[in-house]
Amino acid sequence: MLQDFVESLHADYGQRFSVDEVLYETRTEHQHLVIFRNKRMGRVLALDGAVQTTEADEFIYHEMLAHVPILAHGAVRKVLIVGVGDGGIVREVTRHKGIEEIVAVEIDQAVIDMCLKYLPNHSAGSLDDPRLKLIIADGLDYLRESAQTFDVILSDSTDPIGPAASLFSNDFYRLSRQRLGERGILATQNGVPFLQPDELRQTAKNLAQSFPDRHFFHAAVPTYIGGSMSFGWGAVDPQARHVPLATLRERFAASGLKTRYYNPEIHQASFALPQYMLDLME
Repeated sequence: MLQDFVESLHADYGQRFSVDEVLYETRTEHQHLVIFRNKRMGRVLALDGAVQTTEADEFIYHEMLAHVPILAHGAVRKVLIVGVGDGGIVREVTRHKGIEEIVAVEIDQAVIDMCLKYLPNHSAGSLDDPRLKLIIADGLDYLRESAQTFDVILSDSTDPIGPAASLFSNDFYRLSRQRLGERGILATQNGVPFLQPDELRQTAKNLAQSFPDRHFFHAAVPTYIGGSMSFGWGAVDPQARHVPLATLRERFAASGLKTRYYNPEIHQASFALPQYMLDLME
């Protein structure tokens, strides 16, 4: 067995993976990338020392980031995905047959290429969906230059360091609001607030400057240590966060989705936050 992988995201707290086999390792134009195999978690992708996804539990993160905003909206036709990466979000979005157009922007082509080769089940062929337009560019630059509007914008970014830092800036939230339609929703990856409290606190401030309704929802993803993973929520229509359970059940049934984590009850419950998260928002 090869040397263990010790995550370096936090200086004083972390997790260790035994490495059964290193499948690929390189330094791209933007970041260090490694894909290895672990007995319990399957294939694991890490960028700059931080684990991004594993085969075993990726479905939790991807289902929640995609289905919560899409089913809360209820009539999504156009989606923008910022950060394609392993393709898991694209996979979940393409499962919604009523969506007509998907624009996906990724800064690092090498990440897409390596994930297609070594983590093919994440994207599961979704990058070939005819509704998808893939653009290799910086997500913030795309928002500045595009005049297109969307029903939902999903930010599937890494942590706010390196190439993803701009996706946590006030400009990103402001420009996202400009690119959303009258009932539009922005949902973002927002870290684990128990260990990354400043990230949630700053995101709450940024969202409040641009969106009539700002909040967070959360899910427990074992790979992301330190408690629940939070997702930022910015909605043009404040009622989108309060869709009745009966309506969510109807929309979920009509979608034909077969999920492993998401369901309408989890959707509604995910917006109930522990007090420490609510305190950070203030």
